[in-house]
Amino acid sequence: MAAATSPPRPGHSPDGATFIKALAESGSLTSVPSNYIFTNDPLDQAVSDPEESIPIIDLSSLTSGSPDQRSKAICDLGKACQEWGFFMVINHGVSESLIEMMMDSCRQFFDLTEEEKKEFQGKHVLDPIRCGTSFNLSVDKVLFWRDYLKVFVHPEFHSPNKPPNFSDNSMEYCKIIHQVARELLKGISESLGLEALYIDKAMNLDLGFQILIANLYPACPVPELAMGIPPHSDHGLLTILIQNGVDGLQLLHKGKWVNVKAVPNSFLVNTADHIEILSNGKYKSVMHRAVVNSEVARISLAVANGPSLDTVVRPAEELVDDGDNQPAYVGMKYREYLQLQQSNQLDGKSCLDRVMVSCN
Repeated sequence: MAAATSPPRPGHSPDGATFIKALAESGSLTSVPSNYIFTNDPLDQAVSDPEESIPIIDLSSLTSGSPDQRSKAICDLGKACQEWGFFMVINHGVSESLIEMMMDSCRQFFDLTEEEKKEFQGKHVLDPIRCGTSFNLSVDKVLFWRDYLKVFVHPEFHSPNKPPNFSDNSMEYCKIIHQVARELLKGISESLGLEALYIDKAMNLDLGFQILIANLYPACPVPELAMGIPPHSDHGLLTILIQNGVDGLQLLHKGKWVNVKAVPNSFLVNTADHIEILSNGKYKSVMHRAVVNSEVARISLAVANGPSLDTVVRPAEELVDDGDNQPAYVGMKYREYLQLQQSNQLDGKSCLDRVMVSCN
């Protein structure tokens, strides 16, 4: 997406609202303010066939299936990581009631007053609790139609003290998601020809860095002019996402955008940059974006699961050699990569490009 030129000062809508929710619900908004307008990119017109089949992984086959069922699930998981960088997970064992409570807690947080939310704004990308709007107001040339809450939940658990039950619900939910991620990473390890716990050990997942990211995308009067989140890939290993029943996630597949239609009670999972690095490019982190609509607000809840902050991530030694499989990425400490991505504009896979070995 190419940004419109000469936007007004970032961080402030015309009526002075800090969060896009306040602006969208002001009752006087009939158009998109100029500092939220994106110009069209030719790729935007290339939306894939709505019947495109997104891979589905049955987690129960990985964790408790027969040897044949588990073998097939590992094969399917590897194929999904290689061809899509994205899959849906069913039979994950997380109760619908917990998912509903977690989504309700996120909704209640976004319903707090402007003053209450400002208590948690934070000032640095590694502040353990941070909420705001757009992505990075210090560098964003055009603002995104999105408010967010980011909370570090592992290895140290943090939580805002509002609304009631947010802390209890998020602690329970994120602990379970951490285990789901580890089970999926076992299967991904084996699909790469590595032993099941290779990624778990190499990435030090006992201290794996986990971030809860709640996103609110309010209804937009002219949705084709605004963007919830522009095309990007995620840092870390796996991002596991749920939403409030409102679609808006799109992923890039074979040069076209695919509208993601979630199966009821499923997790949406995408492989992230550090799976691409560890696999030496065999598995790709998927480019994705969030679009908005004019009818109803969308809430998504993503949990980013990464290595420990002090882990230097590089291609697995077992997947490289001196011949055709030379290392395609240089090692970088996860903390440094995270700071690099979060401190700059959200721009495709530009951060991953910085650790890619030049062919020149």
